[in-house]
Amino acid sequence: MRYVSAYLLATIGGNKSPSAADIKRILSSVGIEVDDDKSAKVVKELSGKSIDEIIAKGTEKLASVPSGGGAAVAAAAPAAGGAADSPKKDAKKEKKEESEEEEDEDMGFGLFD
Repeated sequence: MRYVSAYLLATIGGNKSPSAADIKRILSSVGIEVDDDKSAKVVKELSGKSIDEIIAKGTEKLASVPSGGGAAVAAAAPAAGGAADSPKKDAKKEKKEESEEEEDEDMGFGLFD
């Protein structure tokens, strides 16, 4: 992902055909070690292609991917049937779910890790 991001940064900066050296220069500027094979593969796969077209095709593919709406329904079903539960227990469950969501927000990695 970092190699693709560096490639995109180079194209946004006006370089219509970034090279592996351009990717290396961008990533090295923020202290990331570069795998020459990976950067060469990104350049090989993306060279000669329009970034706008690639993004448009990717967006079409993402539209067909399920977005995980079923989890909310599954979580709501037990809550609806548990009328005997006290409000305090429900509040504790909500707090716990919120703290778990906050921990998972960055999914354990950053863009340039």
